[in-house]
Amino acid sequence: MLVRIGEFRALHLAQLDKRARKFPWGEVLRPDIPVRVEATCRKSRIYHAGAAAQRIERALGEELGAPISKDAAIVVKLRIEDDLAVISLDSSGESLHKRGHKEAVAKAPMRETMAAAFLRECGYDGREPVFDPMCGSGTFVIEAAEIAAGLMPGRSRRFAFEDFASFKPDAWAAMKAASNPVAPAQRFTGADRDQGAIRMSIANADRAGVAEWCDFAQGQVTDAVPPQGPPGLVIINPPYGARIGNKGPLFGLHAAMGEALRSRFKGWRVGIVTSEPALAKATGLPFREPGPYVAHGGLKIRLYQTGPL
Repeated sequence: MLVRIGEFRALHLAQLDKRARKFPWGEVLRPDIPVRVEATCRKSRIYHAGAAAQRIERALGEELGAPISKDAAIVVKLRIEDDLAVISLDSSGESLHKRGHKEAVAKAPMRETMAAAFLRECGYDGREPVFDPMCGSGTFVIEAAEIAAGLMPGRSRRFAFEDFASFKPDAWAAMKAASNPVAPAQRFTGADRDQGAIRMSIANADRAGVAEWCDFAQGQVTDAVPPQGPPGLVIINPPYGARIGNKGPLFGLHAAMGEALRSRFKGWRVGIVTSEPALAKATGLPFREPGPYVAHGGLKIRLYQTGPL
């Protein structure tokens, strides 16, 4: 998340240097915290991004006194477009999908932020059970449980803005204390054919503080049966075959998966994430128009979802 802290016109490097030195860095940055600068230039008379970044670094070092480090967690971003210099700070630090819970990951893991977005796109609001029969490291199951419990996704991590000069610890503590988590009435269930994935899911759910509401067990997707209780949402991120030369076996897997869901999961809604429309079609499930394309690991994936089966 970028926080825009100022902008000014700069037609040449000397002007950028002068205005950067006059910029009120001390209002937002601390002189004892290292920073690094990233710059881009587009359609501007200042066209050398490296030289532009050097002017900002010099101003930060000489006017604020902050150390410059290529490994610094605090990032000052300079964007010069049409001769307008815009200065922003990265308030997040590490990527937002890093909740601080998922230390163990399976192959081709889905980011937590993306899993939460797909759950929301399925209309999930935390009031129904969720089942993932190919759960990998448990991302969908854990995210669903966190949403249902009202747990803040970044509760276990730090953010870069906590090292800003403008940071107000008391206000931040009050915001975190205002959260009111509840114990969900429903269960969140995951299965996977790999016992190692089940161990990872259990460990990740425990770190996230949702283990008491989650169940994980080894099993094939074709043998999946609904968990006890009312119907809810089945959501799956199956293999796409993008890095496998022969996709043939995947069509059989998707067909069998679709048959299992149609025959045993009456009343459940289904969401499947895939990069291959043909694999979604192979399930034989009555999908609605698929959702928008989303970039994931160099692929373009989409969510295919049904109404209640």
